[in-house]
Amino acid sequence: MKTKDVLVYLLLLSVFLSGCQSVPQESKPLSMQERISSLQVVDCLLPGQVRMVGAQAYQTPRRPTKTTASDCSIRGGEFVAYDRANYKTALNVWMPQAEAGDAEAQTNVGEIFERGLGGEPNYVAAKIWYEKAAAQGDKRAQFNLGTLYEQGLGVEKNMVLALNFYRQAWGLPADDLMFQSVYEEEAAKLSQQLNEQLARKNRQIALLEKQLSSLEKEASQNKQMQQDIAELNSMIAGLKQEQEQVIEQQQTARLRQPAASVTTVATRSIDNSVIRDYSLHEMAKKIALGDKQFGRYYALIIGNQDYQNIASLATPRNDIQRIGEVLEKRYGFTVTLLTDSDNLTIMDAINNLNEVLTEDDNLLIYYAGHGNRIQTGEFETGYWLPVNADAPPRDSLWIPNEFVTRHLARIQAKRVMVIADSCYAGLLSSAPGYLMLENNDQPTDRYIQYKLPRKSRLLLTSGGDFPVLDTGGGDNSVFAKALLDLLENNQRLLTAPEIYQSIKGRVSKAAKLADFEQTPVYKVIKGAGHEMGDFFFVPVSAGG
Repeated sequence: MKTKDVLVYLLLLSVFLSGCQSVPQESKPLSMQERISSLQVVDCLLPGQVRMVGAQAYQTPRRPTKTTASDCSIRGGEFVAYDRANYKTALNVWMPQAEAGDAEAQTNVGEIFERGLGGEPNYVAAKIWYEKAAAQGDKRAQFNLGTLYEQGLGVEKNMVLALNFYRQAWGLPADDLMFQSVYEEEAAKLSQQLNEQLARKNRQIALLEKQLSSLEKEASQNKQMQQDIAELNSMIAGLKQEQEQVIEQQQTARLRQPAASVTTVATRSIDNSVIRDYSLHEMAKKIALGDKQFGRYYALIIGNQDYQNIASLATPRNDIQRIGEVLEKRYGFTVTLLTDSDNLTIMDAINNLNEVLTEDDNLLIYYAGHGNRIQTGEFETGYWLPVNADAPPRDSLWIPNEFVTRHLARIQAKRVMVIADSCYAGLLSSAPGYLMLENNDQPTDRYIQYKLPRKSRLLLTSGGDFPVLDTGGGDNSVFAKALLDLLENNQRLLTAPEIYQSIKGRVSKAAKLADFEQTPVYKVIKGAGHEMGDFFFVPVSAGG
């Protein structure tokens, strides 16, 4: 049959089949639980694609990806409903690709082992897979290795190694001045620790050798003494071996130290005049400062105050109203406010961000409301509590931090910051929190040039992994009051580290007046694609 005849046949067949189809039935609406399940980010195994080489058709292997359950279904993929306490199903998706040498898959396998199977982390296995991916230049694997060495998980704690892995992950040159200062500080600490270890070993060896000399004088006919001498000799040999290891660590640390930079870099304060581009994209405006383009700014602000089944709070509604207003009017954000929202509304809003944001955009998520935590084995999860949340231990309607983190990993926005004013908000990230901050009163032009093109996934919380005050700031929480005072009175570009450093003391001081211990926490959101970027607040009006 000729090609033309085939096309005519297929056209007639399609018309015939369309005429035979029955009237489509109205689809049954999804239940709330089905909608929630469809919004979860899952490890999806997509079907292979049919491709043609000449007249020969072939099918590519199945491909793993992270996407929502609904998107996976639409694309004909295969997944198992996400279970935060059991990662074996995720391993089945990623392991074949990892064993075949795919760096992204290897990093995913490492993260699965680090988070734990059935609640029990396997840091040694995580390190092995991270090292495989890091050797191929995978930035996420390099960063994750750094966090293991910083915390001493599955490896001996080593800040110098941690810093080197962070530097590699963030593409920071070894002779960069910003890196040199913190590196030299940590290298000095490590050198001091190793010297102290070596001094202790020397003292122990000297003491044992003195005991050995004394025993040898009396041991000619005493078998027990001869046995004691053999044990002492063995202990001395072991200590000398440990001594050699410490000396080797000292040498290795010295070898790792980057050469001092011979390049001088001129720095200057930035020009704080503001230019605005009023072209619209989803109601958002592009923001620029001098010749630096910061892109569009979006904010999703969530405030839960009047709870249905647990005690209500006093200030979230006031907090988010004022924060939304200052972000919109003073900093040019396009703001979405969610007040007293249930779990589905919040999860829908977070999921929908993926359809709006582009790679040049900025996203701020602010949450004020109840939070809680659940321990499963060694694994601990934090939660945001929607207004329809049940009281503990019924957590079926709670929003796990894992949901937020997994969505942030797939969002295209260049810079993302989460500010959470709730109990146990620090559990949103397991990263240890080591950040290279510039020790200047305000950011230099060079600092901004370095940070601006790099992705950021940052977390600022009102009080770490502990309860926090809901009041203490008049009509606002102590945390919201400190943040608002800073943002409303600011006249220049602000960085995220500056905000943290500025409000940390204010919050702690205000909390102590209420006889309460509360200290904000600032760190990277691990597993969400951080690349040592920053989050910039650029005033676009005189405000007031």
